[in-house]
Amino acid sequence: MLHRLSIRTRLIATMAILGLIIVFIGLLGIYGMRSVNASLEDVYSDQLQSSIAIAEAKNHLSRARLAQDRGVFHPESPDLEKLLERVNSFIVKSDNAWQRYMALEQGPEEQTLADVVAQTRKAMIEQGLNAMSTALRSGDKARIDQLAMTDMQKLFSAFSDASDKLDQYQVDASREEFEASQKLYGTVLTLSIGAVLGGLVLMVVTSVVLMRAIMAPLREALGHFDAMSSGDLSRTVDTSRHDEMGTLLKGLDAMQRQLAVTVTAVREGSGSIAVASAEIADGNLDLSRRTEQQAASLEETASSLEELTATVRQNADNARQANQMVGSASTVAQQGGQLVAQVVNTMGTITESSHKIVDIIAVIDGIAFQTNILALNAAVEAARAGEQGRGFAVVASEVRNLAQRSAAAAKEIKALIDSSVANVNTGSALVDQAGCTMTQIVTSVAQVADIMTEIMSASTEQSAGIDLIHNAVVQMDQVTQQNAALVEEAAAAAGALQEQAATLEETVSVFRLQQATAPAAALRRPAPASSGRLALA
Repeated sequence: MLHRLSIRTRLIATMAILGLIIVFIGLLGIYGMRSVNASLEDVYSDQLQSSIAIAEAKNHLSRARLAQDRGVFHPESPDLEKLLERVNSFIVKSDNAWQRYMALEQGPEEQTLADVVAQTRKAMIEQGLNAMSTALRSGDKARIDQLAMTDMQKLFSAFSDASDKLDQYQVDASREEFEASQKLYGTVLTLSIGAVLGGLVLMVVTSVVLMRAIMAPLREALGHFDAMSSGDLSRTVDTSRHDEMGTLLKGLDAMQRQLAVTVTAVREGSGSIAVASAEIADGNLDLSRRTEQQAASLEETASSLEELTATVRQNADNARQANQMVGSASTVAQQGGQLVAQVVNTMGTITESSHKIVDIIAVIDGIAFQTNILALNAAVEAARAGEQGRGFAVVASEVRNLAQRSAAAAKEIKALIDSSVANVNTGSALVDQAGCTMTQIVTSVAQVADIMTEIMSASTEQSAGIDLIHNAVVQMDQVTQQNAALVEEAAAAAGALQEQAATLEETVSVFRLQQATAPAAALRRPAPASSGRLALA
């Protein structure tokens, strides 16, 4: 039945029993100490205090008698009164001590003895000491001698005998208290030793039982752990216990079963890992070769892009120079257009001046015509005058000749002016055509300059784009080379994984499993599908 109790319950029960034993021993010790203390208190408060009070009362009476005896031997001493006062003070002190004793609790037997002592003490004080003091004061020698020789001795002897009996009673009572305390001490000591021995026996028994309850399953668990550490998972664990060690063994059994399932799953998975790692290694080798080919292609592409970049940069430079030349030509054409416009304006001014000259010549021709008419009229009038008008006729003839010559010169000038005007008109037309042509040239040059600017911008953007492409290709080349290195590392890692899978298979092979080991369905993972060879397009 004990094996059904948990270790916790056993420990609690053991500790409870030991605690009860300790409490019993403690209570027993407290009881013994309390009893001894009560006995000591009785001895002190009753016997010791009573003995002290009785001894003081007896001692003071004895000292009073001694003081009084000095007066008896020297009745005529001048210090007699002082001696008698001293006797009275000793009697008072004795009374105080006796009253202190009588205030203590007394038993019937002690009360009887105390009454006898009180009677003898009273007789000694009244019939002895007080009577002697009276006789000493009166000087009655006969009375003094009688009291000193007979009465005082009898009274003191009776008081001494009675007080000795009372003292002996106190001694006997103290001895009885001591013997009772010794007996109680022996009883308490015996019970304490018995309780201690019982506790020790119970502790040894419970320790042995608990050690068996704990160490046996612990040894079994350690044996299973040793077997598991050596790879033996086929041993059967006893799980019939119902205490904490049974829980431990059940956990050990569950752990062993789970470990067996795990080992089975690892055995099955290590083969799949080995196959998959071999395929990964082959794929990585193929990928490494293709990556190297891609790296070589990227290097060639990078070289071609460098040449294309140089060509595009040269085209951009040529376009920039052509744009500058077109700009210069546009400037020159604009300046030519401005000059042609100035020539057109000048030709217009010349044409206007020619028209004004023609008008002036027409006026001159008209004046010559009128002068010729006036000369004709003057010649007619001179002919009519005869001889008086001959000189006037000569002058008129000369004037007519001059008018005719002026008219002829004016006609020639007009002809020349008309020819010049015609030539100027022709030149103006040609200059207008040249101005239009120069305007068209300037417009065309401006359009060419815009086109060259766009070509230059496009060439610059194309150069920048090709630079970006070149940088991207260079980065792709670097990344490809890094990928090649990573592929080589992955291939090495796959090889290492393959070796580790083989090592894992070899390591797991040391475990011995039961034939009825549950399949590792709970921990088994699906084997990875065979991946195809990796290839880069």
